[in-house]
This record gives sequence, C-alpha cells and structure tokens, in this order.
Amino acid sequence: GRYRPQRFADLVGQEHVARGLAGAIESGRIGHAYLFTGARGVGKTSAARIYAKALECAARQEGEPCNTCSRCQAIASGQDVDVIEVDAASNRGIDEIRQLRQNVAVRPAGGHYKTYIIDEVHMLTREAFNALLKTLEEPPSHVKFVLCTTEPEKLPITILSRCQRFDFQSVDAPAITRRLAQIVEAEGVQASPEALGMIARRAAGSMRDSQSLLEQLLGLAADGSTTISVDDVQAVIGIGSEEKIGRLIQAVVDRDAQRALAALDDALSGGADAGGVLEQMLAALRDCLVASVGCGPEAFLAGDGYGIDFTATGKAAGTETLLAMLQIIDHGLARMRQSTHATVLAEMAVVRLAGLEDLDNLN
Repeated sequence: GRYRPQRFADLVGQEHVARGLAGAIESGRIGHAYLFTGARGVGKTSAARIYAKALECAARQEGEPCNTCSRCQAIASGQDVDVIEVDAASNRGIDEIRQLRQNVAVRPAGGHYKTYIIDEVHMLTREAFNALLKTLEEPPSHVKFVLCTTEPEKLPITILSRCQRFDFQSVDAPAITRRLAQIVEAEGVQASPEALGMIARRAAGSMRDSQSLLEQLLGLAADGSTTISVDDVQAVIGIGSEEKIGRLIQAVVDRDAQRALAALDDALSGGADAGGVLEQMLAALRDCLVASVGCGPEAFLAGDGYGIDFTATGKAAGTETLLAMLQIIDHGLARMRQSTHATVLAEMAVVRLAGLEDLDNLN
C-alpha cells in the first residue's frame, strides 16, 4: 500500500533490523544471503525492498536509500529487472528454482547486484530446497538473497546455516498507534486516540493489518467533515462495543447462560459479527488468565474499555477454568472458518462457557 515503509528508519518496531542492515551496507560487509523471519505484516518484504534499494542507490546516506533516484523509484514500483521477487507459495517446485539458478548466472542489467527476494520460502519442496542450496553454497559475487518466512522452523538446517538471520518482532500496540497517528496527521484527518488504539489492538502485532483497517476508515472520513471515532472502528471491523462484550463476559463468569445469550444478541444486533465477538472475548479472557497466575496490569493487552477488573475476575475465575474457557472460544473460532452458521457457533460457545464447571474448586 501507499504507507509501505521506504527507509529502514520507517520500519516500526524493528529497530534492531534497521540498524543491522543499514550498518552492513554502510560498512560494505554485506552478507550474500539474509533470512527474515516473523509474523505476517510486520515488515519483512518491505525491509527486503529497502535493502535492495540501499544496495543500488548511488546517493545513499548512512546505509539509507535516497528514494528519489531512478533506481530507488524503479525498485519501489517493482519495475527494476535486477530485483526479483519470487512468491514461494505459488512457485514451489524444482523447475522454478532451476530456472532461478540459470538466471542467477546472468550478470545484472543495470547495477552492481541482482537481489532475489523469496517470500514464504518454507513452502518450497525438498527438491527445490536442494537446488536453492547449491546456489547458496557458491553464489556469484553479484547475487544477493533475502529469504522471508513466517515459519523458520520448517526450513532445513542446511539453508539456515548459510543465512544471516534477522527476527522481526510483532509490533506492540503503542508503536502501531503512534505510526497510525502519523498517517492520520499526514492525511489531514482527525481520529480519536481511543479509535487508533482499538485498531492497533485488533491488528495484533501486524503493522500491515492495522494500515489496511485504517485505509478503510480513511475512506469513510474522506470528505474531511468527520473524526474517526471508536464507533466507526467497531462498525468497520465487525466488533461489538467493548462495554457490551464486558457485560457478556461478566454473564459468562457469573454462569448465567440466559443473560449471556441476551448480551451476545445485543452485541450482534449492534452490528458486530460473531467471529469478532469471540475474538474480543478471547482477548479479554486472556488478560484474566495472565492475571490469574499473578501477572500485573503491565501484561494486559485488551485495554480498559471492557469495564472488567481483569485482576479480580482472573483470581475469582481461576486459572484452570480460564484455560478451559479459552479452549472453548478457540474451538468455536476454528469451526467458524469452515462453517456458514457462525451465529449458532457463537451461541454454542457462550452456552458452553456459562455452563462450565468451576474447574479450580473441583478438588
């Protein structure tokens, strides 16, 4: 999207990666293969493109690309023939990698290097890995590889051992909120801090998800007359007001199935979708869980809009009971992915939750 980071300094929450890559380029100690690991949407492919730009940019400063020269602009728009992006999920076979090996031998057309960015590299077949390994073992000096993956544990050790590895962190909600505030300001739109915080929590560590949610909201506020509010966010992402979800959780914890179903219906009739409600319950009960084992408020993620005292509720409900509750919700969410009757599944989950025995006081 248009908010994709264009410099290492723009990578939110990945300062260690930015320093490492900019430093390597500035000092000329550039590895021939890097492995970027981390969850989806945290900036792996963006960082790979910035790295490709910085390698080629004649006007770079302190390892950062200038973003104005023709090479930088060509790479940013995907037009540069020496920067090749391969999606391993759809090109996973031996033929594609053989083709890549043949292309590797060809000198770069315009610059010093050819940079291969291979996304979701863990999807390659075993034969394809073996072919890639041959290239990684003796790469021509003009070739650089950046391998990106959400699942490094699936990579063969032979590949891992030949790459310099950078682990991208999931971005914490405050950092996402700060970045969203910058975007909103640049767009000349007003947004309440609570609304931005809600987007950040919903994105659960994925900078990209938070930005695509914000883009939907910017579309609504395009005429400039409106401020993006918590209500707008709830409407766009299909979640209930946190207050309503709080009442639902309280009813469940009180083991009042009738009140819990009424609270669920209230949230759904307000425009929330069933999956969104279960996700919110998961987030709030997770905070109760960590409180039940003695973690303090600094470990909470859900925010205080639910009107629930996570510490008191966690201690009262008990760890075993909360674990069972989270499993019920997780099961409901997993079933929803294959089902067309999401509301019934949410109702089943809520009734199960309200009917759960007190597992901590059974013995």
